[in-house]
Amino acid sequence: MANVSDIRNGLIIEFKSGIYEIIEFLHVKPGKGAAFVRTKLRNMKTGKVLENTFRDKDDLTEVRVEKQKKQYLYREGDHVVFMDLETYDQTPIDLEVIGDKFKFMTENIEVGLLVDDKGDILGIDLPITVVQEIVEAEPNVKGNTASGSGKTAKTETGLTVIVPFFVEAGTKIKIDTRDGSYIERV
Repeated sequence: MANVSDIRNGLIIEFKSGIYEIIEFLHVKPGKGAAFVRTKLRNMKTGKVLENTFRDKDDLTEVRVEKQKKQYLYREGDHVVFMDLETYDQTPIDLEVIGDKFKFMTENIEVGLLVDDKGDILGIDLPITVVQEIVEAEPNVKGNTASGSGKTAKTETGLTVIVPFFVEAGTKIKIDTRDGSYIERV
């Protein structure tokens, strides 16, 4: 059992008959009345984000999550196959569990598989950055480099990223998996 003072980013709780991860919170102390915490919660199964306010008296049920190191091997229909790096056991996981994070995954990438104490797979934890190759990019137009904006490009996994104008097809780039933004050329 946890209370409102234990709220932090990344905390996984049981809430409204689902398992949610706290992705953002703000402690509010109004001039009148009791303090409260305004949060954004992401459903671990569906990825849906909702906002909720917790009062001081509210109790939270924290879910213990174990992170197992796995390697992504390949996609097979609606399943993605991961391999345990120690035992070499292969685990197929439904693509719905991974959701939009699949576009950041290239073959042989190491991820953390999030498993609760009942053995249910809640999702995956990606590394902070990944390297992918650009397969399709808008052409350059003379004079574009003067502005600070960029152009859209598509990576090998189908991810659409805003990149600087000098990035062409065939270039490898580093991408931040938290927000899907371009970091640098590799």
